[in-house]
Amino acid sequence: MKSQASFLLLACGLVALAGCGKNDTSASAPAAAASSVVTVELTAGDSMKYNLNLIEAKPGQDVKVSLTNIGTMPKQAMAHNFILLQKGTDPKAFADAAVTAAATDYIPASMADKIIVHTKLLGPKQTDELNFKAPTEPGEYPFLCSFPAHFLTGMKGVLVVK
Repeated sequence: MKSQASFLLLACGLVALAGCGKNDTSASAPAAAASSVVTVELTAGDSMKYNLNLIEAKPGQDVKVSLTNIGTMPKQAMAHNFILLQKGTDPKAFADAAVTAAATDYIPASMADKIIVHTKLLGPKQTDELNFKAPTEPGEYPFLCSFPAHFLTGMKGVLVVK
C-alpha cells in the first residue's frame, strides 16, 4: 500500500512537471514576439517639447507609439500631436503648411501624401496610441507636432530605420 501511494505521488509529480513545461513554452513565445515591438512612450507638455526626439527601429519592425499630453493648458491654446513623415519630407515646410489647417487639426490636406501615420490632436491629459510597421527602407523619417509654433520651438524628432 505504501509503495502504491509513493508511486501515485511520483506519477502526479511527473504529470505536474510535464504540464509546467508546456505552460512555460507557450508563455515564452508571446513574450519573445512582444520584445520585437518597439514601444515608445512620448509625452508632451506646456513646454512644447517631446520627452524623446529619437526613435530607432529595424526595417518593417512593429512600432507602438503612445503620446500623452501631460500639460494643463486648454486644447485651443496648447494641443499636441505626433506626425511621422515620409523620408525626405521637409518638416519645416510641413509645419508651415499646417498653420493654416486649423479646420483639420493642423494636418494640411495638400501634404497628406507625406504622412506615414499620425495621432489625433490632444488636449491636456489625453492620450492616443499608434501601431504601425516601420518603413522598410532604411533612413531618417522626421516626426513633429504640427500645432502652430511647436515645430519651431523644437517639438520634433526623427525615426531612424536601420
